[in-house]
Amino acid sequence: MNKEELKKVIPHRNSMLLIDEATKTSENTCEGKKYIKGDEWFLDGHFPGNPVVPGVILCEMMAQASAVIIAEKSAVSTPYFTGIEKAKFRKKVLPGDTLDIKCELTNSRRDMFYFIKGKGYVNGELCVSAEFSFALIERV
Repeated sequence: MNKEELKKVIPHRNSMLLIDEATKTSENTCEGKKYIKGDEWFLDGHFPGNPVVPGVILCEMMAQASAVIIAEKSAVSTPYFTGIEKAKFRKKVLPGDTLDIKCELTNSRRDMFYFIKGKGYVNGELCVSAEFSFALIERV
């Protein structure tokens, strides 16, 4: 999925749509990409003269990519973040890097709650990992 296709799955727009592409690779897995150019808003003050992608932004990127796993189920609902657990930041993600995201659905409950593990890599090296939970809330 490119950005336009992703907009059909997640509600993020403009500066908050943080991934460039995502693909569902199996029923329970997906991969995504974010090309860090260096002009992103979140790098302006993090850190001046030494820009590093903030950990919370890396988690949001993985969460957005993972939404493609539940895309069919979220056709009439919006996936809302309900939790982040076991987040670990191992390597800096810098301008010029491509963050390769891999996510796996680990559990679901009542077709409403979904649990996903995400990992982010740069040049094959693990930079970030976390576990996410989402609730699908019907759009009004």
